[in-house]
Amino acid sequence: MSLIKWNPYNEGLNFDDMDKMFNEMLPAVKGSQFGFTPAVDMYEEKDNIIVETQLAGIDPDKINVSIENDVLCLEGEAEKKSEVDDKNYYRKEIRRGNFYRSIPLPTKVEGDKASAINEDGVLKISIPKAAEVKPKSIKIETKKK
Repeated sequence: MSLIKWNPYNEGLNFDDMDKMFNEMLPAVKGSQFGFTPAVDMYEEKDNIIVETQLAGIDPDKINVSIENDVLCLEGEAEKKSEVDDKNYYRKEIRRGNFYRSIPLPTKVEGDKASAINEDGVLKISIPKAAEVKPKSIKIETKKK
């Protein structure tokens, strides 16, 4: 058991509520447990939103990229390619197994025109931004009785 240093500002802190909050922050996983959540970089170019993630060693054919309602979803599997499962590990930090990540995009996009390329283990997804809708001015007519 580890000790928790008393802090008067944390007096009303409920750790069950914190666990619930962290679990709610994790992505919905369609009823199964996923192994890890890949880290992403997202930035904006002139007409595109660019999302990059490092997925070295993962077969691009086993990665599903989809966009729905301006949310990018990455899903796939990193297989363990080892003939000997019985090792005496000192450290085991390489993440394997299924992964899932949903990322709300910062602006409206044209998901059907997105493209993805895998180069040197970095998956780069380019998503065109949607053309901005121009406001339409409506003139109000007045009828006299």
